[in-house]
Amino acid sequence: MKKILAMTMALAMMLSLAACGKKDEPSVSGSTSTSNGSSVSTSASNGADFTTVTAGKLTMSTNASFPPYEMVADNGSFEGSDVEVAGAIAEKLGLELVVDDMGFDAALQAAQTGKSDMVMAGVTITEERKAVMDFSDSYANGVQVVIVKEDSPIQTVDDLANANMIGCQMGTTGYIYCSDTPDNGGYGEDHVTPYDDGAAAVQALMNGQVDAVVIDNMPAQEYVAANPGLKILDTEFANEDYAIGVAKGNTALLDAINGALAELKADGTLQSIVDKYIKA
Repeated sequence: MKKILAMTMALAMMLSLAACGKKDEPSVSGSTSTSNGSSVSTSASNGADFTTVTAGKLTMSTNASFPPYEMVADNGSFEGSDVEVAGAIAEKLGLELVVDDMGFDAALQAAQTGKSDMVMAGVTITEERKAVMDFSDSYANGVQVVIVKEDSPIQTVDDLANANMIGCQMGTTGYIYCSDTPDNGGYGEDHVTPYDDGAAAVQALMNGQVDAVVIDNMPAQEYVAANPGLKILDTEFANEDYAIGVAKGNTALLDAINGALAELKADGTLQSIVDKYIKA
């Protein structure tokens, strides 16, 4: 009887402590790994639960050859406006940012399949991408431009129709637009060569393998500055909004990311990061 009474009292004490502990929990709690490698729920400040690939971490897949959005620093670390924005989001959620560098297509796939928590790589929302993943509110604006050699006969965007070959980064909207059929405003797959990254496409232009490169304006400026003899056409090719991609249906994480973005916009952090890397 004494044994039963002692067990009852111990159980009551445990329940009491658990109830007290519930009130004192921080707004963001670390998640723990399960046997299958996924993580259990993490609570954001708004009370919503979301999951992350690795306990206590926010994994961002990207293609770190897209300056000034994401790039590899001299010391081997990752830097750029996307990286800093992702770090600020992770901090808001009480998590540690992990950057996973890979090809652009692979970065999209990683987020779609849950191998990363999110993809940030100057990703534009398209109907095709919306069918396989969900997107945050926009956090930046991107302009697609055309790089050519200074003595190129291609002097306007309209002249692209006369190009024998156009270079684009694989999987980007530039590639999607250019490789589409002429009826849909593209130039056809036969006139477009995809490359693993923008640097490879620009090198192909320098080597005479393509007549032009369609790429985002900010990395275009970096590439042109580093390669004499190239220029950017005056007319923009496309104007887009960039967003963060997550796995389809991962509403809790998406809501947490959007909440963090809203706070970063409101307190000026987002704009200060943009101004640091992208000059008006």
